[in-house]
Amino acid sequence: MPKKKDAIKTQLRELVKALFQKNPTSLFNYKQVSKALGGEGNENRKYLSGLLYSLAKENYLLEAYKGKFRLSPLVLESQKKVGPFITGRVDMKQTGKAYVISEELLEDVRIAPNNTGFALHDDIVKVRLFPKRQHYKTEGEIVEILDRKIKNWVGVVKITQHLIFLIPEAKNMPYDIIIPRSELHGAQNGQKAIAEITSWAYPAKNPYGRIVEVLGNPGETDVEMHAILAQYALPYSFSKEAEEEANSISSGINQEEISNRMDFRDKITLTIDPFDAKDLDDALSLVQLKDNLWEVGVHIADVSHYVTPGSIIDTEALERATSVYLVDRTVPMLPENLSNNLCSLNSGTDKLCYSVIFTLTDTAKITKYSISKTVINTNKRFSYEEVQEIIESEEGPYAREILQLNQLAKILREKRMASGAIAFEKTEVKIQLDDKGKPTGIYFKEQKEAHHLIEEFMLLANRTVAEWIGKPRQDYTPKPFVYRIHDLPNLEKLTTLAQFVKKLGYQLKLETRKRISESFNSLLKTSQGKGEQNLIETLALRSMAKAIYSTNNIGHYGLAFDYYTHFTSPIRRYPDLMVHRLLLNYSHENKPVSQEQYEVWCKHASEMEKKAQDAERDSVKLKQVEFMSDKIGQTFQGLISGLSKWGIFVEIIENKVEGMVRIQDMADDYYYLDEDNFQVLGHNNKKVYKLGSPVTIKIKSTDLIKKEINLELV
Repeated sequence: MPKKKDAIKTQLRELVKALFQKNPTSLFNYKQVSKALGGEGNENRKYLSGLLYSLAKENYLLEAYKGKFRLSPLVLESQKKVGPFITGRVDMKQTGKAYVISEELLEDVRIAPNNTGFALHDDIVKVRLFPKRQHYKTEGEIVEILDRKIKNWVGVVKITQHLIFLIPEAKNMPYDIIIPRSELHGAQNGQKAIAEITSWAYPAKNPYGRIVEVLGNPGETDVEMHAILAQYALPYSFSKEAEEEANSISSGINQEEISNRMDFRDKITLTIDPFDAKDLDDALSLVQLKDNLWEVGVHIADVSHYVTPGSIIDTEALERATSVYLVDRTVPMLPENLSNNLCSLNSGTDKLCYSVIFTLTDTAKITKYSISKTVINTNKRFSYEEVQEIIESEEGPYAREILQLNQLAKILREKRMASGAIAFEKTEVKIQLDDKGKPTGIYFKEQKEAHHLIEEFMLLANRTVAEWIGKPRQDYTPKPFVYRIHDLPNLEKLTTLAQFVKKLGYQLKLETRKRISESFNSLLKTSQGKGEQNLIETLALRSMAKAIYSTNNIGHYGLAFDYYTHFTSPIRRYPDLMVHRLLLNYSHENKPVSQEQYEVWCKHASEMEKKAQDAERDSVKLKQVEFMSDKIGQTFQGLISGLSKWGIFVEIIENKVEGMVRIQDMADDYYYLDEDNFQVLGHNNKKVYKLGSPVTIKIKSTDLIKKEINLELV
C-alpha cells in the first residue's frame, strides 16, 4: 500500500480512538464517526468501516449491535483509576487535553480532557497513573491540585444578555471565565482586562472569576504590552516603598570605601554595549605589563554594595529575578536610580565594581588571576557598531586597546570551539519603532567581532569565578554555589534531527559527546546562507536542553565548560547578585549557607527567566503582526518553517515574519501531514510541501489579539 495511505490510516486510527476515549459509553456506526470527525472523517469515510472492525478484532472496540461500536470493557477496565501517584507540572493545550511533566518519570503523562480535574496550565498537581498499555504513552488523571500557579488571566470581556465572560487570549487556557455582573468592576464589552479565578468545582464546566484590572482597548500599544506582562505575571512598576528606598541611597563614595578596594581609575577602561543601553553592567581595562604579557580587568557593577539582603529593593528584585526587555520598553529588575545611575558604569564617574583581573600572554594563556572589589572610572563608552568599525578600519579612539582585546578574544574563542563548544549564532530580529511605538521597519542584528570580544571575556570571568569556588583542589573543598548548568541534548530529539537533516544532505554524528558538538558546528556552518539555514538552526536549538540555574553542578554542555556561573550582569539578573554575595562571604566572613535555600532561589530564577523570554518573544510577535497589518493582499517570498496538522508555517524571507497557511484554506485538494518525512501532501494531486521549501505567499489577514498572521499560497 502506498505510504500516503498508510499515513492517512494511521492518523485516522488515532482520531477514531480519541473519539471513543472521549465518549467511552457512546455507540457509533461508521457514518456517525465520520460526522463526529468532521473534515477528516468525511474525506476518509471509505476507510472507517474497515477501521472500526479492525479495532474490534484488537479488543479495543466492542461491536455492541450490528455495525455499532463502543469502547471495549477490557479497555475501560485497564483504565480504572489505580495507582501509583506522581506529582508534576501541567502543560495544558488549547484542546483541553494536557500533559503532566514530572521529575519522577522520563516521559510526560498524557491527560485526557475529561481527566484534568479542574487543573489549569502550570499548576502543580497530583496524578494517578493508569496501567501502562503496550505501544501507548503513559496516561493518567489529575486527582488533586497542589498549587494553582496562575491565578490571573488576561483576555477580552464579552458581555451578552445573559452571561459575561472573559475570553482568555493565552493559547494554553481552553476555558472562558464566567464573570458575575457584580464582579465586572467597570469593564466594558470588548475591553482587555485581567480576571482572577475565584471558584471552580463540579458541576460547573467553566471557572468563575472577577475582574481585578481593566487594561483598556485591544490594539493600543500600552494595553497590549501590559497585557503581555500580566499574562506571564511580570510586574510593570515598582512599589512606592522600593522606589523611595532606591532614591534614598547616597550616590557618594567615601574615601574609606575606596581605600579598601583595588584602584583602577588611572587605567584605560572601556564599556561596549548596545547604543541604546542604559544599564551598563560591565567594563574592560587593559594594561601592557611586558611585550608579551597583558593585564585584562573584567569589571562588573558592584550591585551587592547598594542592595542589601532582606531590603525592600532586594525582596522585589528576588521576586522579579530578571529584567524584561520588551520591544518598546525595559522592565528592570532594580529601580531606575540603581539600574541606570548608581550601579551603571557610566563614563567619567567613579564606580564600584567586583572584578576578575587576569594576566594573559599573547596567546591568551592565563598566568594568574585575582577576584577583588575595585573602583574604576571608565574612559569612554562605546557602542558595538563603533567598536566594529575600529576593528575593521584599525583606527579610531583607543584603537590599540580594542585591537589587542579583540586579538586575545579571538584566541579564547578558538580554544573554546576546539574544546567542543557549540556556535549558535541565530540572527536576532529587531523592530524599528516611531515615537508613538508604531513599527516602521524590521532589521536583523548579527553577531560580529565586537560582540564576540565582550562575550569571550564575560565567559572567561564567569568560568573562572565558578572554578574558583567549585573546583576541588589541595586543602580546599568546594562550597555551595550558584551555577549556570546545561545538560546533554535529548537523544530522542537529536535522533529525529539527524534523520531530518540527512534528507537535506547533511550528516549529524551522535556517537560521542565530542562528535555531537563537532557535528553541530559543521551543520550550522555548512547550512549558512542556504534556504534551510534558519530551519536547521531552529530545530538544532530545540534539540538542546535548556540552560538553568542550580546549586548542583553538571557543567555547561553548550559552552564546553565543566564549571560555569553568571557573575557579569547583576543589574539585570538576580543569580549574578547571589554569586557576588557568595564570593564576598567566602572571601571574608565565610558563614555557612543553606544550599537548599539557594536551590529554591535558583529554580525560581530559572522559571522567571523563561517567563521573561516568552514575554519578549510575544512582544516581538505583536509588533510583527502590527507591522504586517497594512500589507493585506501583498505578495512575499517565504520558506516553510514549520508544519502541523492545522497548517503550514511560512517565514517571510525579507523580514523573518512568520504566519500560517491553514490546511482548510488549501482548497485545491485534501492535504494531510506526513510527520515522518516533514511534509504536507496532497491526497489527489500529489503536491508536496516540505520543511525549508521556498513558497510564494499572500497576506490574507492579521489578528493583533491572537498575534497571528494568516497567509495563503500563491
